[in-house]
Amino acid sequence: MKVVIVGGVAGGATAAARIRRLDEHAEIIVFEKSGYISYANCGLPYYIGGVISDPEELTLQTPESFFARFRINVKVRHEVIAVRPEKKTVAVKDLASGKVFEETYDKLLLSPGAKPVRPPFKGLESEKLFTLRTVEDTFRIKEYVEKHKPHLAVIAGGGFIGLETAENLRELGMEVTVVQSQEQLMTPFDADMAAFIHAEARKHGVNLALGHRVEDVYEADGQMEVRLQNAAPLRADMVILAIGVSPDTALAKAAGLQLGLKDSIVVNDRMETSSPDIYAVGDAVQVRHFVTKEESLISLAGPANKQGRIAADNICGGDSRFGGSQGSSVIKVFSLTAASTGINERTAKALGIDCDKVILSPLSHAGYYPGGRLMTMKVVFEKGTYRLLGAQIIGSEGVDKRIDVLATAIRAGMKATELKELDLAYAPPYSSAKDPVNMAGFIIDNIAKGLVRQWYAEEADALPRDGSVTLLDVRTAEEYEHGHIDGFINIPVDELRDRLTELDRKKPVYIICQSGLRSYIADRILTGYGFDCYNFAGGFRFYAAVRRNQAMSRSATACGMNQ
Repeated sequence: MKVVIVGGVAGGATAAARIRRLDEHAEIIVFEKSGYISYANCGLPYYIGGVISDPEELTLQTPESFFARFRINVKVRHEVIAVRPEKKTVAVKDLASGKVFEETYDKLLLSPGAKPVRPPFKGLESEKLFTLRTVEDTFRIKEYVEKHKPHLAVIAGGGFIGLETAENLRELGMEVTVVQSQEQLMTPFDADMAAFIHAEARKHGVNLALGHRVEDVYEADGQMEVRLQNAAPLRADMVILAIGVSPDTALAKAAGLQLGLKDSIVVNDRMETSSPDIYAVGDAVQVRHFVTKEESLISLAGPANKQGRIAADNICGGDSRFGGSQGSSVIKVFSLTAASTGINERTAKALGIDCDKVILSPLSHAGYYPGGRLMTMKVVFEKGTYRLLGAQIIGSEGVDKRIDVLATAIRAGMKATELKELDLAYAPPYSSAKDPVNMAGFIIDNIAKGLVRQWYAEEADALPRDGSVTLLDVRTAEEYEHGHIDGFINIPVDELRDRLTELDRKKPVYIICQSGLRSYIADRILTGYGFDCYNFAGGFRFYAAVRRNQAMSRSATACGMNQ
């Protein structure tokens, strides 16, 4: 059997190695148009910032190491320029010599990945304009930074690559502005959770131009000028385009393969395309979202690796299936860790899913053990069925652990109420006897049993201030004085039983505390005395973070820029 693989990196390289492990005698040829067969895409921004100092650390495999271990013939700087299914051949161009030749195959695997979106800006040919997708891109940026010592950088795009690059350029001492057409960075997160990401970026000196689309980029008077929609233009010594990627599927289209979303390659759960003996994996393919069952594009290394393995199994006569992707991801944002899995509240509502949420702020480990750090968790679930839809967590240590537990729970089909039953490891330096994931389950279980009804940050302004309801803040007097929501009276929870006469049992009570725990206790006390209570989801800490972000955005928009 002769297998030709187009493209390396995550999907193609994984498939090649798996095929060899399954078939010692298969002839395997990998064509990669860049100079690197297998490299760490996710590490590229950290090489620019000097966190990764040795460029060889970015290269996971070389053609020589691949051949030595697997006897796989890897040809870098070779671009496949045509696929001819009827002949079972590919046309290949040697980029070094310019020579074009044909290669036959029995099985063909396409792993072309995705390419950066490059709008038709005037300055596309400028040496000051960059994209970041390959090792070569990284070296070009690194060389420019070291040679020209730029001071001002504009990054178009506030996703993973844009934000990671912003952090690394900022750590080099550059003044950095991130321009994002949406009103928030990191769209896998809901706007309320993204508020914490915005605060961290601003805290470290990153300027945010949110809700502004880049209309053009061009060079003028030795600098780059970035023209924005509805805002003054930005000047920069360098510009990095990170406004997204699109499937690199020109080959597949020309070969007549069935295409789907944004011209991505349509595959079945065996990673088979519409053409016999042709498989496809990675960022170029359309996949089914595990939670929504909708067709999606999910450009992440984890799913690409899994798809490569599945395609390899099936090429070798097996029957492996890809169950879909739920988009689990994690990112470092200066001193914060932000992670998500499944879908967020915004997506659920857009799809017409009747959803609810819980928001909590647990410590990363036992409170009595030194060094515990607060995290903010948001868990989204379907009303009535309590199907887990997704989760978002922002904090420091322990975030990745909890998002992985929640991702596993979603994959296992657990109900949100069942999170309380998970038997998770506990020792004071690592967790609490009631792990944050368990705590989310306890809250959801209370909701399911009718013990708790919630109110939310987006409802705060609409609550009546005419005396028809009681607005109650149960934090300490000192906490209340440092900041509270207008119209809320303060009765600390520990004084509540002795001050019940100050409250009217005929009026609904909307309760808030710092994190949601004391307000829950107050809710149970008042409910026991016949009051009609609603507990705030997230606590005042969460409310204040969301409102600060909204205030900064409004103020900056009035000036034409979010800083």
